[in-house]
Amino acid sequence: MKSILFVAAEGLPFIKSGGLADVIGSLPKALLKQGHDVKVVLPLYKKMAEKNHQDFEYVCSYSVTISYEEINVNIYQQDVNGVIFYFIENQTYFERDELYGYDDDGERFAYFQKAVLEMLSRLDYFPDVMHCHDWHTGMIATMCKENYRHDARYAAMKHVYTIHNLAYQGNFGKEMLHSCLGLNEDLFDCGAVRYDTGISFMKSGIVYADRISTVSPTYAQEILTTEYGEHLEHVLQMRYSELGGILNGIDIDEWNPAKDPEITKNFNKVSVFKGKVENKLALQKRFGLEEDKDVMLVGMVTRLTSQKGLQLVLDQMGHMLKANMQIVLLGSGDKGMEAAFDAINSKNAGKFGFYRGYNEALAHQIYASCDCFLMPSKFEPCGLSQMISLRYGTLPIVRETGGLKDSVLPYNEFTKEGTGFTFTNYDSHEMMDAINRALCVYYDNKVDFKKLIKQAMKFDVCWDKSAQDYSNMYEYL
Repeated sequence: MKSILFVAAEGLPFIKSGGLADVIGSLPKALLKQGHDVKVVLPLYKKMAEKNHQDFEYVCSYSVTISYEEINVNIYQQDVNGVIFYFIENQTYFERDELYGYDDDGERFAYFQKAVLEMLSRLDYFPDVMHCHDWHTGMIATMCKENYRHDARYAAMKHVYTIHNLAYQGNFGKEMLHSCLGLNEDLFDCGAVRYDTGISFMKSGIVYADRISTVSPTYAQEILTTEYGEHLEHVLQMRYSELGGILNGIDIDEWNPAKDPEITKNFNKVSVFKGKVENKLALQKRFGLEEDKDVMLVGMVTRLTSQKGLQLVLDQMGHMLKANMQIVLLGSGDKGMEAAFDAINSKNAGKFGFYRGYNEALAHQIYASCDCFLMPSKFEPCGLSQMISLRYGTLPIVRETGGLKDSVLPYNEFTKEGTGFTFTNYDSHEMMDAINRALCVYYDNKVDFKKLIKQAMKFDVCWDKSAQDYSNMYEYL
């Protein structure tokens, strides 16, 4: 058994802005089942304070130095099914309307990381492994090994650093190195934490961690290249022997078509075909589409950004609307894309439905109701939507990148293997070709399409194997 502390900027069941939160909500539970002692530490954001503060237990208070001033820290905790969650409270830094996107984000998360390291001493709790996630925690291993190197309790800990999305790196001014992090500027001069004329939290995590992981094996290889490395490929190449990819899973209790309270008709592997028809008709009605159980319905639940391949969708929308299919899209993000899809929605009633924003219940309904799920991502470190789709018998149409390549097996018309439809290059015509292949199988080869649905629902998307891989990593350390 190992004692493991997860350090992250967000995590379910408390706060979420992206896939990182799903991992923090699910992986510790899976590791707990394997006998590990697992704890998690998060910032205490405004939404958490408003909703959950009365359930938290006060632990202690102390201060850390930020910009040469002593800043107060309050620690709270809550037990969630055997996993202890710690919360770092500072109203000035964290009780804001949004989680990220502020000019002082560097200072905010420098404070968070310093508070976490000081918390260990205050609680006399020193885990075997500190498992840190993404740029918000990238300086923890650096500060631990530089500022606490003479303290045997800190020196004994091992550090795992997981990259969820290399595109977000936490790059800030050089002056923060000493004023907020308490680190010697020699680290900038020697290049250990330097990025251009400033510092990079992400680079620091890569350089100082004992082991680096990403959220899929393919993404671990992709980020070694110029195309995907986000200007850190040379640093990652230097740490290649300590870099690996472990595919995420999903919470199969939350995403379970047999028990999902948000969908019209529950179903399992046996009743999937009848169940999906009832859900499809209800979703078509919800979006004002023509109610037709036989038309192929394609869904998307996504952020409207270039990373997610929405430009490819816009490029081919004319062809998609002419094809014998319906499309539903739930998402928000780029304002130009939102306006474009609004315009398409207003002119194509009965064929296209668009919900601007995020609606958890509606997302469940889309996963359960559609025949196919489109994810033409430019890059995708792991992706969870395609796994949810597999769980609900909705065949993914994906680009072969990152976790999409690792989790979706392309349909083979000769061997009948497959769990979806794929394309290789970031090209709208290749995407449309994959959609057309799905259309052909859907209308002309019902036997194969149903077989693919069965195979998709059998694909293992739970956390057990991934948790075992992380356990092996901890043992390796």
